[in-house]
Amino acid sequence: MILVTGATGNIGSALLTELRASHAEPLRGLTRTLSKAGVPSGVEAVEGDLSRPASLKPVFVGVRALFLVSRIGPDADILDAAHRAGVEHVVLVSSITVQSHPHLGPARENLAVERLLKESGTAWTILRPTQFASNALWWADAIRNRRPVRVPYADVGLPTVHPADIASVARAALTGTGHLGQTYALTGPELITPRQQLEAVAGAVGRDVPFTRIGRAEAHREMAAFLGDEAAAAVLDITGGDINEELLSVRDTVTRITRAPARTFRQWAVDNADAFR
Repeated sequence: MILVTGATGNIGSALLTELRASHAEPLRGLTRTLSKAGVPSGVEAVEGDLSRPASLKPVFVGVRALFLVSRIGPDADILDAAHRAGVEHVVLVSSITVQSHPHLGPARENLAVERLLKESGTAWTILRPTQFASNALWWADAIRNRRPVRVPYADVGLPTVHPADIASVARAALTGTGHLGQTYALTGPELITPRQQLEAVAGAVGRDVPFTRIGRAEAHREMAAFLGDEAAAAVLDITGGDINEELLSVRDTVTRITRAPARTFRQWAVDNADAFR
């Protein structure tokens, strides 16, 4: 059996859909609220909370492989519980910042989880995606209400990755061979700026989407209100304030592993247009 945590999230829902379509092994999707779980037909939905590892003991029963997004709960306890339950393989979602910005607090935390997994006694595969296309959902409220989107670094392009491509690589790692002990940096197929992302959203919803440039200090004040100072500073660094070649590199990992072209941001915008209407 394969257990997918975050079963209703951007990656988890896509992963369960792919696994259900292509793989005969039993599937289990973990969600915090069972009544709101919209997992694909044939997937066993189970309730559990990664912030309370004790609640996971029955969830791990019979599980061979685990898909885990890091830093949602106490990862050391989660990995220990999985290992004790006999989970053989963990596919972990970490971050490209482990290699592009290792000095940042969130990157250090991701690296610490990677090390915990490697020392857990369980076979592992680590995914290090760059900026998610779904981060554009931060703009959804403004776009729906026809307010200008406030954007710092409007013309800094990053190789934004479609969450469904992260799911596709995870599916390959969970069900295929040759992925144990591998670390994969995942990007989209091209650099795309916030200005271009907003143009793609505008095309998907069929109307203009205005934006306003703002400076870093103003953006930091707004982000810190819900992310905190350190996280806001880190987000601004990796979205334009402190870019480097490691962050900007467009990689062919998705295509190489899935044997399908990496999805563009424009495809993500079409897939998610209703969120902005």
